[in-house]
Amino acid sequence: MTLYLHRDQSHGGLVLHPGLRHLFRFWLWFCSGTVTREWVAVHRRHHAFADRSGDPHSPLVFGLRRVVLQGYELYVAAARDRKTLANYGRGTPDDWLERNLYSRFPMAGMSLFVVLQLILFGVPAVTMFAVQLVAQPFFAGGIINGLGHRVGYRSFELPTAATNIIPWGVLIAGEELHNNHRAFPSSPRLSVQRWEIDMGWLFTCVLRALGLARIGRLAPRPKIVRARAVIDADTVRALFTNRMHVLGDYRRRVVRPVFRELMKQENAAVLGRSAPRLLVRHPKLLDERGRQELRELLDRYEVLRTVADFRDRLQLIWDDESASHERAGAVVGALHAGRGQQHPCAQEVCVEAACLRTHAGINRGGGIQLRLTPSRHHPATTSMKSLV
Repeated sequence: MTLYLHRDQSHGGLVLHPGLRHLFRFWLWFCSGTVTREWVAVHRRHHAFADRSGDPHSPLVFGLRRVVLQGYELYVAAARDRKTLANYGRGTPDDWLERNLYSRFPMAGMSLFVVLQLILFGVPAVTMFAVQLVAQPFFAGGIINGLGHRVGYRSFELPTAATNIIPWGVLIAGEELHNNHRAFPSSPRLSVQRWEIDMGWLFTCVLRALGLARIGRLAPRPKIVRARAVIDADTVRALFTNRMHVLGDYRRRVVRPVFRELMKQENAAVLGRSAPRLLVRHPKLLDERGRQELRELLDRYEVLRTVADFRDRLQLIWDDESASHERAGAVVGALHAGRGQQHPCAQEVCVEAACLRTHAGINRGGGIQLRLTPSRHHPATTSMKSLV
């Protein structure tokens, strides 16, 4: 399921051999009655409306309990929607076998599977089949679509609540790394951090070595060149290519350290236990109460307001992927033309890039100091200090 339906058919990051594709398609129909077009369409719709109205199985829309316990029912309801199949099922198999067997008689394969199990294993086959029927929708629907939006850690702040349930994707072949997948949906490798494990990626590498799979675009892994002080065209391209990593690094190296230093001077009860979460969480995921608490926190502390302002500016120019590429092209063109200081787009990115080299520390007077390293391309990115 993870290799064929998810990484190959839904997102195209993995291209399987035609013979292997048909083998997987037959086996899914044979042992579970899964129709490729239906599964892919429902999953693509989930990406299009993630955690908002229109998402076929979001715990933020339907509630965690319902998604965990009735995830399969939600999937079936979405799979029966003709508009969903027409809009999101494009590019899936549509050959003679698909039209006349797999899609036309989805339960026939599973019926044959039960008969074969009874012949081979006798009465225990009933228990085996029951476990399979429960396990597949529970892990794929309940765990990934339910707990994968509520439990775990977030390497990347996105407008969806997706989390990495655990860093070792072994039991569900890497699908546990749901937050990584949401950040880089077209990457067939779901592990991003070096300490994460994606068992599905291991299988993919084996298939590639055997000539049965081709790899598309992988999630980028940034290469830090600390000696480079000038923002040139390559730096701008790297900033946009690795924007998810840049935002994550800003959260770890700027937002959290500044807050920790502030905690040393202020009463923890005054700041509030939810303050760290409010400062790093994507604004679209905050409810009205969270937004109000964040506003009060930023109004009270100028240093946090400054840090949050730069974070929001980074988030704003990188939220939309197509706009990011257009903006990157404009900046690169301006830099190549030698107009980096005059081009407004280049100026904005220079300001944001300077923000990425932000350091938090304590000045001699005991206040929190926020220092932005100046950029040579834009005079506006001069050193700035916000003292509390």
